Amino acid sequence: MFHYTYKTSGVCSQQIDMDLDGDLVRNVVFTGGCHGNLQGIGILVDGMKVDEISRKLTGVKCGSKDTSCPDQLARAVKKAYEASLK
Repeated sequence: MFHYTYKTSGVCSQQIDMDLDGDLVRNVVFTGGCHGNLQGIGILVDGMKVDEISRKLTGVKCGSKDTSCPDQLARAVKKAYEASLK
């Protein structure tokens, strides 16, 4: 199991912690932001593959922002997977 912490940018949450088991994402926890919604997203993506999360959540925007917590999660899982391969 590979643990990764991603510092978010442009959103209310400050960071995303997760574990990777190969290309499967586990134990996603957001720090800050809309707790109920982000807790729900973490539960929904648990056990999903990096590619699927990235495909579904990349480009989601929050209001007039160019990003969102789901979009940040998509970025985070890609970075985590790349880091896990090193």
